[in-house]
Amino acid sequence: MTDRKKCTAQITSQVKLAEGIYSMWLKFPDDMDAAGMAVPGQFISMYSADGSRLLPRPISICEINAGGRILRVVYRIAGKGTEEFSHLSAGNTINVTGPLGNGFTLKEGKKVLLAGGGIGIPPMLGLAQALKGDVMAVLGYRDQNLFLEDEFAPYAKTYVATEDGSTGVKGNIIDAINYYGLEPDIIYACGPLPMLRAVKALAEERGIEAQVSLEEKMACGIGACLGCVCNSKEKDSHSNVNNKRICKDGPVFDAREIIF
Repeated sequence: MTDRKKCTAQITSQVKLAEGIYSMWLKFPDDMDAAGMAVPGQFISMYSADGSRLLPRPISICEINAGGRILRVVYRIAGKGTEEFSHLSAGNTINVTGPLGNGFTLKEGKKVLLAGGGIGIPPMLGLAQALKGDVMAVLGYRDQNLFLEDEFAPYAKTYVATEDGSTGVKGNIIDAINYYGLEPDIIYACGPLPMLRAVKALAEERGIEAQVSLEEKMACGIGACLGCVCNSKEKDSHSNVNNKRICKDGPVFDAREIIF
């Protein structure tokens, strides 16, 4: 069985969490145990029913229910493809490939900080559920249009930052970390590039480890087309240049490997 097998998944539920943000649970067929193979930080590729939209939409996995053979994705409407997904409901089906990419490396016995910004928040929830011990989560939003923050409560001590100051600390993820005096041993982060750049700088300043999940438009999803690359310190064995394929080598990387 390959982890890149395309299959038809059934939607068991879909709800709107906030303006433009939707939560969807997908049940996979018996011969495609995507939930059993998935780990936090991976993604799936979801296909439009419109034949004119050839490329799938890569969506991060939010939650994994291996026993129920279901996965949850939480996504933002960003174009016609994701808008199409938002109109689907329980009982509908969708073509999916996955799980894809490399997920987070879990470290036991560490004081962990999860940093999620915007649509980078969903994969942090699945990671929070998988971790054990002292876990903190800092979630960054633009405004009061919050989503998922209450679902972190059973798994992590949660802090919120908003750019407009409507909820929690006014500012970004780093502002909240400094405001609350959080001192983790390791940071796991997913969000926009400026946020990840700031997390990398903070980790280097404090001499701690950071794993970052990069968000990027992807085409093939398996590392063949080189359409989603980032600069890296080491040469890629596939292309022999200083880059990494986000869909194949990532989307999660040790922050020290990546050059922003």
